[in-house]
Amino acid sequence: MSLIVIKRFYDDDCTIGRLTIDKFRCFTLEPRDLDNQQNKSCIYEGAFKYKFRESPKNGRVLELKNVDFRTHIQMHAGCFVKNTNGCILVGDGIRHIDKDGIPDVTNSKSTLGIILAMAGMEGDIRIYS
Repeated sequence: MSLIVIKRFYDDDCTIGRLTIDKFRCFTLEPRDLDNQQNKSCIYEGAFKYKFRESPKNGRVLELKNVDFRTHIQMHAGCFVKNTNGCILVGDGIRHIDKDGIPDVTNSKSTLGIILAMAGMEGDIRIYS
């Protein structure tokens, strides 16, 4: 069982984080904070459980459990805030890829692959600022 830690920075257009699992580090991207609104907001800070899951839409993901008022919160591949409905995207860098002025993450699929290999089937995730 692994511990994933995300330290966040809140921007006007998105939420950026620094994810750490053992000695591996990468970035996260989520929607901006809109008071935990379903499909629109990043989730609130706290401690959660995660479990590996095969998602019909997103493929191999880590799905967060015990998130109040929310379901199907996943850590999955995607580069742009528009690729997430309140989920956590991962990547190895932050860039402006699509020129919309909102930061994006890079190399998301390969970064997620590394996380999935390290995380195991279940574990804990802590999110804070």
